[in-house]
Amino acid sequence: MLKYILLVGGFVLLIKGADFFVDGSSAVAKRLKVSSLIIGMTIVAMGTSLPETSVSVSASVLGKNDLAISNAVGSNIFNLMVVCGICSVLCPMAISRDTIKKDLPFSVIVAGVLLAIGAITGTVQRWGGVVLLVLFVFFLYMMISSAKKARDASNGADEEDFKLMPVWKCLLCIICGGAAIAVGGKMVVEGASDIARSFGMSDNLIGMTIVALGTSLPELVTSIVAARKGEVDMALGNVVGSNIFNILFVLGIAATISPIAFTMQNAIDAAALIAMSILVLLFCASKKKLLRWHGAIMLLIYGGYTAYLFVR
Repeated sequence: MLKYILLVGGFVLLIKGADFFVDGSSAVAKRLKVSSLIIGMTIVAMGTSLPETSVSVSASVLGKNDLAISNAVGSNIFNLMVVCGICSVLCPMAISRDTIKKDLPFSVIVAGVLLAIGAITGTVQRWGGVVLLVLFVFFLYMMISSAKKARDASNGADEEDFKLMPVWKCLLCIICGGAAIAVGGKMVVEGASDIARSFGMSDNLIGMTIVALGTSLPELVTSIVAARKGEVDMALGNVVGSNIFNILFVLGIAATISPIAFTMQNAIDAAALIAMSILVLLFCASKKKLLRWHGAIMLLIYGGYTAYLFVR
């Protein structure tokens, strides 16, 4: 009974937390005269990636490295195929030029770097973790530079944006919403993992499916809420930013703490992530938006890959 209470309670916290988090974040974007895409790729992405950070770092400290890397890669696949897929089916998403030319290609490069580091030695050593963290600092620099340019370009913007929400309320929504998302995600993961283990599932399979889904629920709920509120840029930025954050920061920290074994299964999963990322990039580049049929194909691909995970 406790497992199911954790699941239900976790879902409630996730949904309400995401609602407050999106409201606070979108208000911050308007106050700072920064695009919702940049806020989505930074504040929202980092907030919704708290569960992945907690799970992967804890797994690394406890020596369960298989769970650490499968959780991060599995979460990225879920974010890309399911979160973007569902959002596209609900509301076709227009894609900005910067996303097509910079952000999505960078996420592909990041996944490629992880695969290369793991394939070279069969382990993501501490030096590999440092490389990932250095790339994360570079990513933050790019986002800060973009935010500064966007703010400088909108100095003459209408002051009406500043009346949207008081600063204290923005911060309260972000902090409380982020805390609810983190706690809710942890509750869902613990409840779902206990249920999965009772059926004899391996750590790798649990990491790629149950835990990946559970830790990606914040991204899913937050992106759906953002899309329904008209913050389409924030919905997409959340997914792309979270995927970059999961590999560069989450796995970077985990590998720096304790080297992570990189198995053939991990290599296949990373290669699948790269292929799926390229597919989404092609979808975006061809139409400058993600359409409903794109989303349907993405969901079908995820369903097929999940079926493969259970039989491999």
